[in-house]
Amino acid sequence: MQRLNFTLDDATVELLETLSSTYYAGNKSQTVRAALESLAAHTRHMGWVITGYTTFVLDKPEACHTCGERHRKGEVLYRPVFERGAGAKALPVLPREMWLECSNCAEAGQ
Repeated sequence: MQRLNFTLDDATVELLETLSSTYYAGNKSQTVRAALESLAAHTRHMGWVITGYTTFVLDKPEACHTCGERHRKGEVLYRPVFERGAGAKALPVLPREMWLECSNCAEAGQ
């Protein structure tokens, strides 16, 4: 843990007091952390990032999520593995649809 010393204007102090007492039992540190995490999520730098891929044998024709190239039943595509993390391409929520990548797109990290 690290102690930080900074000055806040009156309106910000009042907002911090209100939020911390309403949602975080008066814990200002937790309130600031939640605000920063929310800001990171809304600026798309915190969320779900691709950390790898698993193979997926097609049981019906499918298209690559990135390039749109069609693939036949029996071909191998790659399904992304998502973890919580930070990055410019972070997604705010996990995709609901089937997400498959061809080998070219998976290798390119698109």
